[in-house]
Amino acid sequence: MAEFKEISPDAPLAAKAMNWVDNRFPATKLYQEHMSEYYAPKNFNFWYIFGSLAMLVLVIQIVTGIFLTMNYKPDAALAFGSVEYIMRDVPWGWLIRYMHSTGASAFFVVVYLHMFRGLLYGSYRKPRELVWIFGCAIFLCLMAEAFMGYLLPWGQMSYWGAQVIVNLFAAIPFIGPDLALLIRGDYVVGDATLNRFFAFHVIAVPLVLLGLVVAHIIALHEVGSNNPDGVEIKGPKAPRDANGHPLDGIPFHPYYTVHDIFGVSVFLMIFSAIIFFAPEFGGYFLEYNNFIPADPLKTPAHIAPVWYFTPFYSMLRAITSEMMYALIACVLGGALLGVIKAKVAGLFKAIIVGAAVVVVAAMLVTDAKFWGVLVMGGAVVILFFLPWLDKSEVKSIRYRPNWNKYLYIIFVINFLILGYLGVQPPSPLGERVSQVGTLFYFGFFLLMPWWSRLGTFKPVPDRVIFSAH
Repeated sequence: MAEFKEISPDAPLAAKAMNWVDNRFPATKLYQEHMSEYYAPKNFNFWYIFGSLAMLVLVIQIVTGIFLTMNYKPDAALAFGSVEYIMRDVPWGWLIRYMHSTGASAFFVVVYLHMFRGLLYGSYRKPRELVWIFGCAIFLCLMAEAFMGYLLPWGQMSYWGAQVIVNLFAAIPFIGPDLALLIRGDYVVGDATLNRFFAFHVIAVPLVLLGLVVAHIIALHEVGSNNPDGVEIKGPKAPRDANGHPLDGIPFHPYYTVHDIFGVSVFLMIFSAIIFFAPEFGGYFLEYNNFIPADPLKTPAHIAPVWYFTPFYSMLRAITSEMMYALIACVLGGALLGVIKAKVAGLFKAIIVGAAVVVVAAMLVTDAKFWGVLVMGGAVVILFFLPWLDKSEVKSIRYRPNWNKYLYIIFVINFLILGYLGVQPPSPLGERVSQVGTLFYFGFFLLMPWWSRLGTFKPVPDRVIFSAH
């Protein structure tokens, strides 16, 4: 048991109250460890505001979600009407609903940019592997949370989007039909589905999400933040002052809290402008079909998920029977390359060949729809392995060969094209482009152990190079 700290009887009342709390809960200690005495690199740029913005949007979503549940009814016969009641009759209900719907899209914008910053500066590299894994798990939880929340308004796109996505699970061999039945809670998307999605959206997934966010921050503050130079400011060779503080770091508070407040101010101006002037954002944030009550007897002309799922949806649609032959060629080519390049015993090479044969046989006898689901899931899962795929000598894009920058630009453009194709009706040209885009997406990561080592690397400085933005 820790000893109680004494304080002068003449101390101000606020100091006495704080001392009373500190003797029972480490409030000041937590503040010091994670804010005032947490030293962050002094060369952060604007890319480093998106972590705090993600926290802000999470708070917005939780608060607005609480107020929405006060008037929302998770009943297939009443759900759509309750949303209309919130929009029309509840005081400021329209504002709360639009904040929540815009917040969902804002969350993914911020998280995508936050992850891209990690990709640029190698924030997933040693010793931050666990920070990255927690972040990818947060991303996965967000996708589940957004998908379940999208069903709740019980509009046309909510209903039919859920119907399409849930039916994808039925493509999994052996357990698929039972798994789809378990998710729906019925043989069709209906009242049981709505109730369980509401429970998961409001209670289960947010609890997991909050736990992962706390783990993400604790893991980050344990190893320290990365920076645009990729130089460790707290490493054993990093210079320190007489008090043991890193010379290349500054206290997070007040320096980066002010930095983040500026970012928050700009974000809130953009966020407010969208809420008040374009909450549907041209049908991307709130689709027009979702203002029509769900009708199981009338299928919309084109069913597509919300924009933040569309890159992965494009990959799902790209896997056709024709595309399967390209995938088989990739598997065989990868196995051949592994046998030629791998410096392992003959037994392990035989295992590689045997595994490739089994995979190819499974691809020939299994429906392309299943492999589409696998590819869609694999596009997210592969991100978890990024710390071990990148074999570059340096962390930051600043010190990698110049052609790496163009490769990253192509990767972003490819991802945006896949996202655009995901909201468009299927077409022969779109299908071909999405197939090429899918191959490039996976090639970017699977070939990373090879291409990340190529070229001439620039010398990394011993200390951070301070350049404000």
